[in-house]
Amino acid sequence: QVHLVESGGGSVESGGSLRLSCVIPENIFGLCLGWFQKIPGQLREGVAVIYPDGIIEYADSVKGRFTISKDNTKSAIYLQMTDLKPEDTAQYTCAAGYCSGRKLQGFWGQGIQVNVSS
Repeated sequence: QVHLVESGGGSVESGGSLRLSCVIPENIFGLCLGWFQKIPGQLREGVAVIYPDGIIEYADSVKGRFTISKDNTKSAIYLQMTDLKPEDTAQYTCAAGYCSGRKLQGFWGQGIQVNVSS
């Protein structure tokens, strides 16, 4: 089994910041890595992905506010979220696999909840 372990979610007021972390098994860390957002009633959406060549893509809704990064020494990726808005409230899941745009097929974490109050 492949386990991706997320941490760092929680509740914050509008305008606040949170940092999500995800530890990814080393044997899949070289694949496309990303963070995905699931809002109730909507399809899961990729908010930020890092391709194996280092290229990063963001969803328009988070550009300028969210930053994805990776630490090769810790086999981890992060999502720094700033200027959070109530519409960012969602379950966030990290993933590793094969990307096409901001769609990914591969391995997924359990998800972590982020709640932003107005």
